[in-house]
Amino acid sequence: MKEPILTARKAGLVACTRCTRVYPPDVDKCKRCGAPLSSRNPDALQRVWAWWIAGLIAYIPANIYPMLKTSSLGSETASSIMGGVIELWAHGDPPIAIIVFVASIVIPVGKFLSIAFLAYSLKRPTSMGRHARHRLYQVVEFIGRWSMIDVFVVAITASLVQFNLVASVNPGIAAICFAASVAFTMQAALAFDPRTIWDD
Repeated sequence: MKEPILTARKAGLVACTRCTRVYPPDVDKCKRCGAPLSSRNPDALQRVWAWWIAGLIAYIPANIYPMLKTSSLGSETASSIMGGVIELWAHGDPPIAIIVFVASIVIPVGKFLSIAFLAYSLKRPTSMGRHARHRLYQVVEFIGRWSMIDVFVVAITASLVQFNLVASVNPGIAAICFAASVAFTMQAALAFDPRTIWDD
């Protein structure tokens, strides 16, 4: 028979989420880093869902409206994220098209699904074990550092390609929506308390 996992909470201890030092439950503030101590954040799950929904709402127009507006010799073209992927593929740049597709479509959708699954699994039993769910959370947190790469590419492209009437590239409304969606999903991941994965 598998032995139950002994957690700090079951042992009557509270771990600092900033520096990981462990204290008895009657201590309110970490003596090492000064962070407030609490066994669990009571409204963490509500904040996760609130940020998640906000990120999803911002992600919809990010895929509908133009990400880039290109002006060349008086004519202007606008490309959405998926439209840009198709154009890159059609112009003979499959590797770049795949990178943009993965960074702009696959990773954000994967983050939405992962965060929703982790939040859902706290209230409903799942077939995925606790160790696997904790690793999934670590992957989501790691990917969050690179989520703004699309926004950086748009900003750099817009700043470099400015030749007045000859050619210019400007960010579209989708760039703002995409940046907001990334920020909201990052906040959703930060609001998630991974300690709750180990609660019964």
